[in-house]
Amino acid sequence: MKNYETEARERYGNTSAYREHEQKTKNYTKEKWAEANDGLMTIFAEFAACKKNGASADSTEAQALVAKLQAYITENYYTCTDEILAGLGKMYVTDERFKKNIDKYGEGTAEFAAEGIRIYVEKK
Repeated sequence: MKNYETEARERYGNTSAYREHEQKTKNYTKEKWAEANDGLMTIFAEFAACKKNGASADSTEAQALVAKLQAYITENYYTCTDEILAGLGKMYVTDERFKKNIDKYGEGTAEFAAEGIRIYVEKK
């Protein structure tokens, strides 16, 4: 986890989102971190179920999950603007660490979520 923290600080430390993240999470306990992270992963499990049930990335269900993801990140970590959300979607498939973690709920879940995010942001 420390490696990820260092990497995030080096990449995003000068951004307002990073500063907001530090402020919002500074008092998080180990339990609160686990709760926040588990909630985030639950949303990816919902993406996997949506995909498994045959929905497309532009379906009402998938688009509602994208909105839920954006709201969850904003509530628990930092304000997730459409621009940030689009970047996260790309990262979910281009960074193998994220892709592997998300795809543990089902092969292709990261790509499905990323495509849903792309569509969601383009529609706005």
